Amino acid sequence: MVEAGSKRDIRKLKQDELKEYFVQLGEKPFRAQQVYEWLWNKSAKSFDQMTNLSTGLRDLLKEHFVINHIKVDHMQRSADGTIKNAVTLFDGMVVESVLIPTEKRITACVSSQVGCSLACKFCATARLKRQRNLSPDEIYDQVVAIKEQAELFFNRPLTNIVFMGMGEPLLNYANVVSAIDKITSQKGLNMASRRITVSTVGVAKMIEKMADDNVKFNLAVSLTPPSIKRVRPLCRLMTPTRLRNWAMR
Repeated sequence: MVEAGSKRDIRKLKQDELKEYFVQLGEKPFRAQQVYEWLWNKSAKSFDQMTNLSTGLRDLLKEHFVINHIKVDHMQRSADGTIKNAVTLFDGMVVESVLIPTEKRITACVSSQVGCSLACKFCATARLKRQRNLSPDEIYDQVVAIKEQAELFFNRPLTNIVFMGMGEPLLNYANVVSAIDKITSQKGLNMASRRITVSTVGVAKMIEKMADDNVKFNLAVSLTPPSIKRVRPLCRLMTPTRLRNWAMR
């Protein structure tokens, strides 16, 4: 029997790693595709939901793996329809996400860090010490939770995502990009990159990296005196041609 603390979060495995795991068990390789679809496309919260797997195989997965899914422990609905969520992570830490409805769209506002290391006076999160970065899975789960709320309470699909919750997304760049890759993947939520906006207070080197990586999602910069000071180095780092090429991608 594998102790709970030694179990690995199955969502840390890539599909090829899942395939290797099942082959070693003597199972057919297509089991990896089935499990991967349950984890990302169907957003399964437990192995028991994977009904096209045998009971024995599901028990084996439960013995060796966990799914560290988020939990929406508190939901507050406003008169205008806005839904504010207190989201508990697997280690007990809490972040916030918000569903913002308008006539033409429903937007998910998600967090990227627990707390924040930047001292922006306009942001309440600045009063909280940064504890850790969110994993791609935890970011993805916030989007899924709001997608489900949009369908449940408004009978409408989620249309847009903004990274304007807790934390500075560009200081958790790799995990944010990984989450967006899953959100936009056909094997995930299959949302269009143009409907996703990452908001920053201005981390110049990471904005340059976004341009170098040729990302497809949108960027928003909060223009406050501190952020203007942070973004100013872009004038030296990026030529007009590079900025124009990125803007016209």
